Amino acid sequence: MSRIGNAPVALPQGVEVSFNNGEVTVKGKLGELKQDVAEGITVEVVDNDVIVKRASDTKELKSKHGLYRSLINNMVIGVSQGYSIKQELIGVGFRAKVSGQQLEMNLGFSHNVVFALPPEVKVEAEQSKGQPPIVTFTSVDKQLVGQVAAKLRSLRKPEPYKGKGIKYVGEQIRRKAGKSA
Repeated sequence: MSRIGNAPVALPQGVEVSFNNGEVTVKGKLGELKQDVAEGITVEVVDNDVIVKRASDTKELKSKHGLYRSLINNMVIGVSQGYSIKQELIGVGFRAKVSGQQLEMNLGFSHNVVFALPPEVKVEAEQSKGQPPIVTFTSVDKQLVGQVAAKLRSLRKPEPYKGKGIKYVGEQIRRKAGKSA
């Protein structure tokens, strides 16, 4: 029995969900998202709740039941509130500048790094004196914004001795002692 799959998804005001031909469409004030659904999984809207049902109790459908319920819940939250991820650039001389859909950064390499973004993701770069630059990604698609943030972090992961690199805001980096004198 899938506990997550059986829980209904509450629809906030202004969000519409439709299901036809194996595709769920969620529309809200921030945009529209679509998701293909596997055969054997059906989606119904009843009294401002979205209910995900499975046709049989096979192991494959049981596992997908909770998955699609979670994906639909993420879509509903995305089109009503949106998702954002903040990252810090820790290091001497690290800078970030936004120009259109490109993020240009100085990460301590011999050249500047230009990071191209998909059109669904919006980016902001804040820089205040004495603080590391903060890059904020915003989108309605949770999966896409997380993927873009992970890709940016992979350009220069935080190293364990000085902590230089790109890290999420609030992330704790395990530090090593280094050489003892």
